[in-house]
Parts: sequence; structure tokens; C-alpha cells
Amino acid sequence: MKPDFTIYDTSDQTALIKKVIEGLQLSTTNFQPRNVLSVISNSKNKLESPESFAQSAHDFVTKTIAKIYASYAKALRSANAVDFDDLLLLTARGLNQSELFRRECQQRWRYLLIDEYQDTNRAQFEIASMIAGSGEQGSKGPNVCVVGDPDQSIYGWRGADISNILDFEAHYPGASVILLGENFRSTAPILAVADELIKNNKRRKDKPLFTKRSGGEPVEAVLCRDERHEAMVVSDWLRRRHDGDMKAPGEPWREMAVFYRTNALSRVMEEALRGAGIPYTIARGTAFYDREEIKNALAYLKAVANPADDVSLSRIANTPSRGIGDSSIVKLEEWAALNEETLLEAMRQVGSVQGVTARSAAAIGRFVGMMDDWTGNGSFMGAQITGSLADLVNRVLKESGLEAMYRQQALTSKNEADEERLDNLAELVSSAREFELEYDPDSDPAAFPGIEDAQSGMLGETPPLLAMLRAYLESVTLMADADSVDPTQGSVTLMTLHAAKGLEFGSVAMIGLEEGMLPHMRARESESDLEEERRLCFVGITRAMRRLHMSAAKYRTLRGVSDRTIPSRFLAELPTTWLSIRDLAGGFESSESWDDHDEPQYVRERPRLQGAPAVLTGAAAEFPPGTRVRHPQFGVGEVKSVTAGSQARVEVQFKDVGRKTLILEYARLTKIN
Repeated sequence: MKPDFTIYDTSDQTALIKKVIEGLQLSTTNFQPRNVLSVISNSKNKLESPESFAQSAHDFVTKTIAKIYASYAKALRSANAVDFDDLLLLTARGLNQSELFRRECQQRWRYLLIDEYQDTNRAQFEIASMIAGSGEQGSKGPNVCVVGDPDQSIYGWRGADISNILDFEAHYPGASVILLGENFRSTAPILAVADELIKNNKRRKDKPLFTKRSGGEPVEAVLCRDERHEAMVVSDWLRRRHDGDMKAPGEPWREMAVFYRTNALSRVMEEALRGAGIPYTIARGTAFYDREEIKNALAYLKAVANPADDVSLSRIANTPSRGIGDSSIVKLEEWAALNEETLLEAMRQVGSVQGVTARSAAAIGRFVGMMDDWTGNGSFMGAQITGSLADLVNRVLKESGLEAMYRQQALTSKNEADEERLDNLAELVSSAREFELEYDPDSDPAAFPGIEDAQSGMLGETPPLLAMLRAYLESVTLMADADSVDPTQGSVTLMTLHAAKGLEFGSVAMIGLEEGMLPHMRARESESDLEEERRLCFVGITRAMRRLHMSAAKYRTLRGVSDRTIPSRFLAELPTTWLSIRDLAGGFESSESWDDHDEPQYVRERPRLQGAPAVLTGAAAEFPPGTRVRHPQFGVGEVKSVTAGSQARVEVQFKDVGRKTLILEYARLTKIN
């Protein structure tokens, strides 16, 4: 590396990695530059060279990325350039290999202070350790001070290593530890709930949490019927906080927030807030229908509903990549304009369009064929579809290749943000299912045949499914906020739990506290991942200053199908002393308004959320830990733990499918003698 090296920014890196991928005769659709760069970045932050990364590669995807990494590193060196991650990697390597360089840095920086130490990765740890030194040169020891909280380490998926802070005293035996246990933000009930929860983690350093603030309302935990009911309950709770009463003054919207584990949960909450006239802002994220994957999916649906929609058609023609280049699209658009035809008709007449290669023409033909399969080329779906809007959306997502494209991105990058794109597409199917359950064909003006024809019993000419699709797309389009935000009141903030770290709000609502949501399903097989999920819940709780509302839904819709859920184990770990529990899952019918129950009765017991007592009774006692059982679907397994209560749960380690958490009442378990 020459002294006049260049630092490549994000756009430079993307351009170079794209060139490298294409040079290896690989598809930039299967190995998208952004995702590959994410994997390489994580590898560099672990101080992995291309060679060491290749040695640990175990499947086709990682082995291919190893080749890309090696070629990318070579291309950087040829250009006398480094990327941002190289600044850490090369610095750590230089400090380790050159005693002269290491001593120079140690003499230049004699005192080292590091904030948010729990979020440091391996490269940052190595650099800090080597600069701090071990006290050679006659000094009393390394002068290093770190500030951090292992209970707030929530970025393990991004390379942060919690052991850096947990093992700090082992790395620096002479270090003094000062526990900062006083919390100046939250009231006593909120702090007590957070403290009791995080004590369930094993990889942590205990510290007494306390506050000098007196009083405070109990934390509310609510079990709702489904996600729509949950959103309605939360919206009502926010409205009550805003309006105030004789006990407490009103709170501005800007002092309130709603947290969720994944972005897909925002859709139903957004719609409830809009319906309630509550202003909101998506923090560090994008409103559901504005997300890239959703806009792409909606573009497909718009093209299905209206073949003359050239804007939507041009967006999806080569998304995902199917060999229809930009130049071909330009030629088709020119032909369509000259002949006063739609872009789709130009595609049908591609043989008459000059300048389109045979390869592109073949790809265009396949694309048109796919569109015709969906629309029936005028008859709209024919008999090939059930008439369900959700089935149509599901089919388009699969057959277009859109879902497969985002799944490949997630597999390549192993990035949580890319995995959430799949969750969002699944939520779009749920959105379509929800719409069709409420859809009234008679309310659609496009389906009205005219007064005289309607009186004679004649129906509109638009196929029912097409009419429903058009009405759905219209409702989605009209979901943009029309009301401006009052600057004196602001808006409610919606955000993921990860984005909430470091912030604070007067009133916080946390939604979706169910097994598979929080903790996330990806944490089921790993104790360390489960502990990080608990830390994430802890972070969310401690963002609240005065009021905290936590909720779970008894049923939640996934890809258009409503499934029974299990309340999060984290709810069972909260102390009853500081909780007010409401079980609204079976209290009244969905047609009733929450406002009809203006003064809900708080229940001080813990129905459905009870942790295991000292003595187990009932069905739970029949399956103590260690019991060998058989399940009709999962096979043979061993009971690992039992949680008693009206919805007793049992954790079973099955021989073939791993550990499962089951509701004992419905588990269909039989003992094996």
C-alpha cells in the first residue's frame, strides 16, 4: 500500500464489487453487491482475511463469496485503495505485526477512553488493546477507561462481541469497576420490571438498578385477541395519554412511541393510528407501503389490474433481473409512443421493434406470457385462481421471482434487514386477506352497471376478482397521511427496538410480545441469541420514562393465515408487584368498540402469563423435566422445562426437529415408559 492511497466510499465500493462479480461470471441478482459487501464487512471486522474466510466457507453461497472477497481485495490493492473496513483491519494488522508502529501509537495516545464498549467488535477490541498496551515502558499499567452496559448489547448480528466488556477485568486485571446503577429516566415500576427481566440472563454482570424518583404507574401488560385489536387498544391508550384526565395532564404526541421487533408489525399499527387521527412518524425506517419490496410488489399488482400502466410495467420488467436490459425498455417505449400503444402491447409486438436483441426478445416473450397467465389476457385469471385476493397476491409474489430474489439476498447477506423484507412481503398477503374480508362489491363504483341495468339485476362487467384488486390498490394509494403534523404536539414515533436504543419517551407501547416475535424465531436454537433478545426487550422497557404498555395478540396473521400464538416468555419473567394485567382476548366481540369499555377493570393476578410456581399442579405436573414423550408430528423427545398456569407451556427437545415450545393443552403429547 502506497502512502497516497484512496479511501473508497460506499458508491466506489459498490461499483468495484459489481465489476468483480461480473468479472467472475456471476449474477448480480443472486449475489447483489450491497449484500456481498455486507458479508465482507462483517468478515473484516472479525479480522478475517480472504484466505481465512475461504477456509471457514462451508456451502455454495459462502464459498462463492470467498472468491468474490479475494478478487475484491486484489482489485482494491491494484487501485491503491482501501474501504472503510480496511481502516480497522489494516490498523489492527499493523499494530500486531510492527512493534515500532505499536510503540509509536502507545506513546502518542497515553490515555484511552471508549464509550459504548459493549458494541465493539473484534477489530476494535484488538486495536484498543494494542494501543493501551500492558504497562511496559515503566508505566503503572495501561491507562484505559471504558463505559458500557452489557445488558444493552443488542448488535451481535452486526459483529458486536459482548465478551469484550464481560471479560474486561480478565484482560486488565488491575482495573477498577464502578457500577452505575442509578437510573435518572424511568419510574420505579418500569425500572423494577426491567431489572427483574434482565436477571434471567446468565452472561451478564449484575448491578443494582435504582431510582430516586418516587411513585409511578404500574406497567400495563395486555393480552389482545389479534393484531388489529392490539393496534386498536394501543391507539386508544395513546389517545388517553394525549387527552389527559383529572389524575394527569395530557401528553404531547412527540413524547410517545410504539416499539416492535420487526418492521412488518408496523402496517396494522399505522392503519390504526390513521383511523384514529393520531399523527405518527416512522423513525429510521420507511412507512410500510413505501418500502422498496412493497412498492415492487404493488407495481406488479398495478400492472395486473391495469395493463396500460406503463410506469409500473417498466419498473417490474427486469425486477428481478430476467435479461431485459434498460436499452431494450427504451426501444420498446419509443415504439409504443410512435404507434400510440401501451408498453405491454409493444412487448407483444417485440418482433417489430428494431434494436432489441434476440436474447432480450425471448426474455420479453416469457415476461408477457407470465402476465397473461395472471390476467387471462382479458378474461382475468379465468379458472386458474380461486377468487381470493390473498391467493392472487401470493401467486404474483412467487411466480414473479420477487420473493425468491429477496430470499436469496437474505441468504447471501445474512443481514436481519434483508430477512425483514420477506416478512414485509408476507405482511402484504395478510393485508390483502384483511381487505377482502371487509370488501363490499356493491360499494365499488367501477362495478356499478348503471341505474337501469342494476334495477334489472344486471351485474357489472368487471370480473369480481379484478374489481376487488382495483379497490385494494386504490385503498393502498389513499393511505398517505393527509393531515399535517402540529409542530407544538409533534407525532407518535414508530420504530424497531434496535432503533430505539439511546432514546427516551414519556409513554412507550411495546407490541407483539409473543414467542417467535419477541423473542424472535431465529433465537430459538441459541441460548446466546435468546439472551440478546432479552437484552433487546430490556432496552425497549428502559426507554420509557413514565408509562409503559406491553401487549401480545392471542392470534396473529402470517401470510394471510391467522395462527394461535404463545405469549412471550419475557412476559412470564416480569414481577407481578409492578404489573397491571388485562386479558382482553375473550372479553367482548370484535364488533364492539374499545370506547364502550371506558374504564376497564385492571386484574392484579397474572392470567395466562404466570411463571412456574414452586409446586406444579394439573396437566403440567404430568410432564416434569426429563420425561420422554412422543408427538404425532415431531416424534420422540425429552421435556426440558414446564411453565404452569392456565396456558401451561412445555419445552421439548425432539430428536429430529430440535427444541419446540408447545401449549400443553394442545400438544398431543404421550409419555414413553
